[in-house]
Amino acid sequence: MLAKDNRFHGHGSLAYLYKNGTAIRSHLVVVKYLKNPRRATTRIAVVISKKVHKSAVGRNLIRRRIYEIIRQELPQFTGVYDVAIIVVSGEAIAATHEELDGTLKDLLKNTPLITPSEVI
Repeated sequence: MLAKDNRFHGHGSLAYLYKNGTAIRSHLVVVKYLKNPRRATTRIAVVISKKVHKSAVGRNLIRRRIYEIIRQELPQFTGVYDVAIIVVSGEAIAATHEELDGTLKDLLKNTPLITPSEVI
């Protein structure tokens, strides 16, 4: 789980990110991000719709897996951003850890969140 400082609280700032953020897509997830100079730390949210997976247990499993991958990458973030990781495919529950990890790292390489040389 991410530290409390790195999580979103409330819907207003997440709605602002949806409206004004830059999106980058893959077949499993969409990463929306926006630079936020008014904060001291990066905030991250993982969003999974009921349309993606009906079961709350399944949605929470996907969310925990993604939070763990992001928690390990968080020290390599450059700058302060608001980030929403939106799961768009139900295939994420069947994806292996390596596949999910590779997909997220490939997406992050194409953003200013992490410089490409720092991604392992």
